[in-house]
Amino acid sequence: MERNAGKPDRFPAQGVPVITGINRIGLWSLYIKEVRRFLKVQTQTVWAPAVTTLLFLVIFTVALGRGGREVLGVQFASFVAPGLIAMAMMQNGFANSSFSLLSGKIQGTIIDLLMPPLSEGELMAGIVAAAMTRAVLVGCTVAIAMSLYPGVSLAMAEPWAVLWFALMGAAMLSLLGLVASIWAEKFDHNAAVTNFVIAPLSMLSGTFYVIDNLGGVFQMISRLNPFFYVISGFRYGFLGRSDIGDSNAVMIAAAGLLGFNLLLAAIAYRLLKSGWKIRS
Repeated sequence: MERNAGKPDRFPAQGVPVITGINRIGLWSLYIKEVRRFLKVQTQTVWAPAVTTLLFLVIFTVALGRGGREVLGVQFASFVAPGLIAMAMMQNGFANSSFSLLSGKIQGTIIDLLMPPLSEGELMAGIVAAAMTRAVLVGCTVAIAMSLYPGVSLAMAEPWAVLWFALMGAAMLSLLGLVASIWAEKFDHNAAVTNFVIAPLSMLSGTFYVIDNLGGVFQMISRLNPFFYVISGFRYGFLGRSDIGDSNAVMIAAAGLLGFNLLLAAIAYRLLKSGWKIRS
C-alpha cells in the first residue's frame, strides 16, 4: 500500500466516464462493421437492386414510352429514370438499417451493439450512416447503368437538388428502418413493414407519373406522401422542373424533409434511449 502512496490511480473511480465527448473510434468502428456487412454480399445488396431497377426502366419505357411520349417536356425515359434511382436508394437504405438491430435481437448478438461504450446517438449515427452509404452506392450504380440506356439523359439542371434530396431520402428511409428494427421481433414483422408500407408508398409517389393526372382526392393523398417530395425533388435536380411546383415550392419541400428527418431522428433516439424491445 505504501508503494502506491502519492501515485494516481490506474483506473478511474466507478461511474466516472473514461470517454468524454464523441467516441470517434467506436463510431467509426460501428460504421465500418455495418458497411463491411453489406459489402460481403454485394451481389445481393448492391448489384441485384441495380439490375431490378434497370428492368423497371426497360419495362415501363417499352410499355409507356413508345411514340416519343414526353412528360414534363422530356422523353419518358428521362422522366422516369431519376424517380427509379431515388426509389432504389430509399428502399435499400431501409433494408440495410432495418436488418441491423433485428438480426441481433433474433440471433442473440444484440449485446455486441449494446455493450461497447457507444451512446444512443452514436449507435443511431453509425447504423444510419452505413445504411445511407449503401443507398448512395446503389443509386450511383443504377445511375451509371441507366445513363447507358437509349433515350435516358441524366444531365443535372440543379446539382444541389440532386444531392440534397438524395441524402434526405436516404436518411429518411434509414431512420424509418432503424425504428422498424426496434419495433420488430421477427423477420415477418420487418417484411410486413416493407411490403405494406414502404413498397406502396414508393410506387404511389409519382415515380412513373405526374400527380397532376390524378383526381383531387388521390392528388391530395399523394401530396401527403413524403416519398413524393423526395422523388419529385430529386427529379427536379435533373430536369429543372417537377410536379411539386415552382422553385420556391421545391425549396419548401427541401426544408420540410429536413424537419421530418429531424423528427424521425428524435423518435429513433428516444426509442434507443428507453431500451424498448432492445434490453430485456
